[in-house]
Amino acid sequence: EEEEEEEVCFVVEWGASLVVGEFFGGGGVALEEMKFVVRAWSATCQARVGTLYLNGQFPPLETPCLLLSTRKGLPHFITADLLDCLHADARLLQVSPLHFLDNPSSSTLTGVGGIHELLSMPNYGVVAVARDSLACEADAEGSSKLGASFQTPYGRRLVDPVKYMNIINAMQPDMWVSLPDEVPAWVSHKRNKLSVDRTLQWLDHCLSLQSVDGRNALGCVVGGVSIEERRRSSQETAKRDVGGFSIGGFDRGESKEERAPLLNAVIGYLPEEKLRHVSGFGMPEEVLEAVSAGIDAFDSTYPYILTMGGYAMTFPLHIKEATAHNILSENANTGADSTKINLRSVSYRYDASPILDSCRCYSCQKHHKAYIHHLLNTHEMLAQTLLEIHNTHHYLNFFGAIREAVVGNFFTAYKRWFLNLRREIQHMPAAVSQLVP
Repeated sequence: EEEEEEEVCFVVEWGASLVVGEFFGGGGVALEEMKFVVRAWSATCQARVGTLYLNGQFPPLETPCLLLSTRKGLPHFITADLLDCLHADARLLQVSPLHFLDNPSSSTLTGVGGIHELLSMPNYGVVAVARDSLACEADAEGSSKLGASFQTPYGRRLVDPVKYMNIINAMQPDMWVSLPDEVPAWVSHKRNKLSVDRTLQWLDHCLSLQSVDGRNALGCVVGGVSIEERRRSSQETAKRDVGGFSIGGFDRGESKEERAPLLNAVIGYLPEEKLRHVSGFGMPEEVLEAVSAGIDAFDSTYPYILTMGGYAMTFPLHIKEATAHNILSENANTGADSTKINLRSVSYRYDASPILDSCRCYSCQKHHKAYIHHLLNTHEMLAQTLLEIHNTHHYLNFFGAIREAVVGNFFTAYKRWFLNLRREIQHMPAAVSQLVP
């Protein structure tokens, strides 16, 4: 058995001084603007654990964290009352401003007092991100010096900084990402350079139009597959008065091998005391790679995609859970693997066990596989609700396990175990016995 390299966890505190006050419903720190403080950092990689303070309406959030994918402010199948009891970490919502291009309009949002009032959810954090991988994808061919083009459910829409900031100011989010010009991997170097120039110009324009605090803004870093342009983008964005950074342009046709160098090329030029968010790293393996590079916040459609396919997450979260039962409880004929199970399969027709015995989510505590199988095959929407509850809860636990690994001084070992487990179980079944104690 290979000897594990020793890992040391450094504890640091960076960030502006905090105003002492009270949380919504409890004692703590009250803030009018976003603050980020790094608490612990691994010595063997750039992985770190931090604390994110938003508007003082609710307790601070620990990072690395997950932004919940939403449609106009709510998860796709989880209602507001269910969201309250979903998970302690289910407090940060990703909302695309493009969802409010038509209805409800920015004037309606302004009239009701912002997105929190519209949703009647003052104790949730809202992060406005233009990109929505499910409904609003960047359209590089349609973008111009006038604005960024997006393919939306309403057709192709050109969004300029003025229109974008009108929606941002009406939403009054806790954090917002500047308007990016994202391009696919196959564009020319000249187009990559142009996308960086435009994104920087739009960032300056957005900052000049903001009515919300500029320290709540996340400057967007782009550059496609050009390491040179990504470095330039990060260097120039770091000069702006922003509260953090959003690294975009991923999942646009680049290969897996290109991702790590592109991400690492950016991180070194971004101030360590500021929040780092990334789009396009949604799979568990991708999340671990990004965390090891120093990313703090993620948006992901992975739970939603599994939910729509009738799948439930079952991958082990801790090294001690990698038992023969976890790995080999299903077979390929059911459409399952070491990471998920397919509840549409007839093999679950009479299965009265929960999705995961150890899971504490509502779905696993109140219902069993046979019931969800029945709902899926009768096309009841409750099936997606129960699956999204479980998948989101399990994925949030995954982020919790990552934080524990960083603070517990074994993130490198955890990452290696997790990646090897998924890789070997899926491609080398004979190796299972070597992973099971």
